[in-house]
Amino acid sequence: MEDISRELLNKAAQGDMRAFEDVYKASNSFVYNVALRVVNNREDALEVAQEVFMIIYHKLKDFRFESSFKTWVYRITANTAINHAKKFSRSKSVPFEEAWGEGAVQHEAQELMEQEHQGQMVEKLLAELNPDQRACVVLRDIQGLSYEEIAQALNININTVRSRLKRSREKLLSLRKKVDYEKV
Repeated sequence: MEDISRELLNKAAQGDMRAFEDVYKASNSFVYNVALRVVNNREDALEVAQEVFMIIYHKLKDFRFESSFKTWVYRITANTAINHAKKFSRSKSVPFEEAWGEGAVQHEAQELMEQEHQGQMVEKLLAELNPDQRACVVLRDIQGLSYEEIAQALNININTVRSRLKRSREKLLSLRKKVDYEKV
């Protein structure tokens, strides 16, 4: 996410729509990508992103610069995505075995096929985690946040972050071994 000046944020907070549009442009792909990794569905990620920007629009005037804007946006995005995933997970869940039964979509270039397959594998593995675990993994391993930043973004204790990441990685490793074993 691009650096956004305090001046621009203040203008947007005061109702300047051009300033808010600049804030949106600087952060929309970031918000969408975090949401996508948590909810694991493009349409849901778009819905979450839209909700996030509504929250940002309404709460920007309350932002006190006690943390970075990026951390604040992480917190809003992750929490909104987690809540969305929890709300809709029962109706959209696909059993792990069913999701892995189909082969990767074929592409003309072998490299593209391998990249898509890896992306699908990551998505399927992430889908097996609960939303709280998934958010921690996405923020740490995909977005590169420190444990402290994750704790701040999700408003949880740093030991909770460590615990969720440990359990998530153990589960992902177990599922990955299962997939590798089934290939043999």
